[in-house]
Amino acid sequence: MRQITVAVVQMRSELCQLSDNLRRMSEFIDMICRERPIDLIVFPELVTTGFECGVRFTELAEKIPGHTISLLAQQAAGYGTHILFGLPIKEKVESILYNAAVMIGPNGEVVGDYRKVHLRGEEHMAFRPGFRYPVLEATFGMVGIMLGWDLAFPEVARSLALDGAELICLCACWEQPFSEEWRTTVLTRAFENSIFIAAANRVGQEPSYTFAGQSMIVGPRAETLTAMDNTAEGYAVATFDLDEVRRVREEYQLFQLRQPITYRALVRRY
Repeated sequence: MRQITVAVVQMRSELCQLSDNLRRMSEFIDMICRERPIDLIVFPELVTTGFECGVRFTELAEKIPGHTISLLAQQAAGYGTHILFGLPIKEKVESILYNAAVMIGPNGEVVGDYRKVHLRGEEHMAFRPGFRYPVLEATFGMVGIMLGWDLAFPEVARSLALDGAELICLCACWEQPFSEEWRTTVLTRAFENSIFIAAANRVGQEPSYTFAGQSMIVGPRAETLTAMDNTAEGYAVATFDLDEVRRVREEYQLFQLRQPITYRALVRRY
C-alpha cells in the first residue's frame, strides 16, 4: 500500500500582485501542513500572477529556479512536502515566456516543470506553447501535470498515463459558465486512464473572466474523493492508495485492450 495525502488549493489570485499572491500561498501551506502530514499541495494555474496580465507577464515571469521557487522551497523543506503551482517562466532569452507549472520536492529542490502545450485565446499573445509531457518522479510515485485547457484534449492525460503517471495534477484557471464541463471532463479523464487526478481551479474575477472553482480530487473509477462545490477560497484534502491505479487497470483492462494500430486518425492534423 502506498497511501498518500494530497491537498488542492482553491485560491483567488490578485492580478499582477506577486508579493500578495505569494503571501496568500504561504498562508495556505501553513494552514494545511499544520493540520496533518501532507505529501503534496497543488495550487492553480498562474497562481502567482493572475491570468490577464498581458504585456506585464514579461516583468512577472521568472527563471527556474527564481525568487518564488526559493521562497516556497523553504516551506516545502520545512514541512517535508511537495508543492506544485502554476507561474509564468522565461528562458535565457527573456522574451520567450511559458505558462508553466513547477513541482518542488520535500528537500526543497525542483523536481521538474511542465510548459503548457494547449494555449487558448490571449495566451497565444503572451506565451509559447510547450512541446512535451514530462512525468515527474516524486518520493511517493509518478506524477504528470496538466494546465487549464490541456484538460479538454484526451491525448494529454493518455500520454501521461502511458508514460507511467499514477497521479495527474491539474492546475487550472477554468472559467464560468463552463463549470459543468470542468467536472465532467475531470471525471472522464480519471476513468478512461484509470488514474487519480488532483484538480486545483482558481476562483475570483478578472476583467474578462469569473473563475469557476469546484476543485476536486478524483479516483481511477471516476469516484469523487473530495470536492469543493462553491467558488469560495479554501482547500480540500484526500488520502488514497496509489496502488489502486494498478488494481483498477488490471480489472478494467483499458490499456491492455487498446488497439493502437486502428488509431491513425489521432495523429493526423485537422
